[in-house]
Parts: sequence; structure tokens; C-alpha cells
Amino acid sequence: MDGLHVEGITKSYGSTTVVDNVSFQAPQGKILGLLGPNGAGKTTILRMIMGITAPDRGRVVFQQGSNQTQGVPFSSVGYLPEERGLYKEAKVLRILLFLAGLKDVPPAEARKRALQWLRKFGLEDCANKKVEQLSKGMAQKVQFIAAVLHKPKFVVLDEPFSGLDPVSQDLFKAEIRALASSGAAVLLSSHQMNIVEELCDEIFLINKGKEVVKGNLQSIKERYGSFRVDLLCSAEQALRFDSGLVEGWEKLDDSRFRCILREGVQPVQFMQSLPADLALRELTISRPSLHDIFVQVAQGGAQHAERLEDR
Repeated sequence: MDGLHVEGITKSYGSTTVVDNVSFQAPQGKILGLLGPNGAGKTTILRMIMGITAPDRGRVVFQQGSNQTQGVPFSSVGYLPEERGLYKEAKVLRILLFLAGLKDVPPAEARKRALQWLRKFGLEDCANKKVEQLSKGMAQKVQFIAAVLHKPKFVVLDEPFSGLDPVSQDLFKAEIRALASSGAAVLLSSHQMNIVEELCDEIFLINKGKEVVKGNLQSIKERYGSFRVDLLCSAEQALRFDSGLVEGWEKLDDSRFRCILREGVQPVQFMQSLPADLALRELTISRPSLHDIFVQVAQGGAQHAERLEDR
């Protein structure tokens, strides 16, 4: 499969193992969400993928057809780091052309692409401004352009939505989707779970340096999230109802209640267990959001890692 292959990478500093035997794939044409709480090991994984630091064990491979390389070729990768790093004294167009040149884009083509991107992001009037004259959001757009101007086959985006207004977020989401549609493998790291849930084809979640969850969102919700049921009924009826199928009840307001179905319980079983005299005015069944699963896993990473190993 074409794209990035991370195979059993491990990294320790002294006696502390910060990444422990991690493996995943980021196929071309797809968006993979790399998630985890602060200190989980995400930055170390990204540094190993980018070749900034070497794994103690394991390897990072990039596959294109029959061509396989150790690590990702410099000219094939686009990187938007969490800590932005444009030269503040440089003019916008000049820095874009300079960075494109480092990726072997011919000068005339680099200029053409840069101006197209600046127009797309509404920054055509900023071409001759210094980076330090730009707002945070504008500078972030320029950094994004710098990461993708050379049409990379693999793109790493570390917290790309941080500090962006909703309009700019929508613009970034559209361009990230376009990158994947063009055939790039996109690795997205973000704490904004709603955006990750909207964008990503696959999720890889780590905690304490270990894999705890991976797969597409639907399969993750099926494995790690029991159904949530919201009911609109009288308090007396809700509180006396106990079918043994739920974990417990939460009172949302005077007439709205929530329960979580026990693991393995299907909604139809719960529906069949409702008493015939229940004056039910509304019932909503849903899976927990990615945010809910993230919090659940972050609070119990070791137990989830053991659960994954048992599968």
C-alpha cells in the first residue's frame, strides 16, 4: 500500500520509554488523525517520522509503487509544525519562493503556485509584506502554503487549526480534504476532536507512549463507546425504571434523563425493556462523540492498551 508505514518504533530517553512499539499506516489519499493527551508521545512520533530523531527500534518507511525508502524523502514531505517558524523579517512571497526552492520547485513554477495560493487564501495584498506585519491567522495561512506549495506526497499537520477563526478553519478543512483527494497521505494531529471527527478517515490514538485505539471512527465507536440514551419523561418514571441494561442515570433537567447502556447491550434490547406504562415524550439514541472516547481513553490508557492487546 502506498504511503507511510510506521513499523514498531520505540524511543527512550534514559530509563523513560516515551514511545513503545508503535505501528500504523497513513495511506495516500487518506487523512489519518494522530491523537493523544499531552505527554502521550505524539511529538516524539512526529520527530521520528520527519527524521529529526531516530527510533531506538523499528523503522519508518515510505512506499510509492515499487519504490520503498527508509524515511520520507525530503522533497516528498510537507510539514506544518505546531511551533510556527517563518522568518519574521522576510517578505511573504520571498520566503515562499525560498522554501519552494529547497524542495526543488523551479523558480517560475514556484512563483506561479505561490501567487495562486495567496489569492486562494485572500492574501494577495500581503505578498510584499514582512511576516512580522501579519496577524497570527495570516501567518498561519502562509505557513500552510509553505508546507504544501511543492505538492508533497506526504503532509504532516500539527495543530493546524490552532488560533484560526471559524471561516479560516473551514478554508483549511477544504484544502486538507483537497490534499487527500489529490493523492497525498495526510497525517493530522489536533486536540480539536470535532474537526478530527469531521475530517479523518482513520484514527490512531496513543496514551503513555502506547497504541490504545486505532481504526475508522465507526469501528472505534462500536468497540469503545456504549450507546447513550436520552429520554424525555417524568422524573418518577425514569428513576424507578431499572432493567439491568444500563450503567446508571444522569438527570439533565427536570424532565430529561440520560443513561449509558452496558457494554454489548443493543438499543433494541433497551427499547423492548421499557415498561408499557412509560409516558415517553422523546427518546434519542446515539454513540458517544470522539471527544467522549478521547477523555475515556486518556483517563484509563493502560487498561485500554491491555484491552487492545487481548483482542
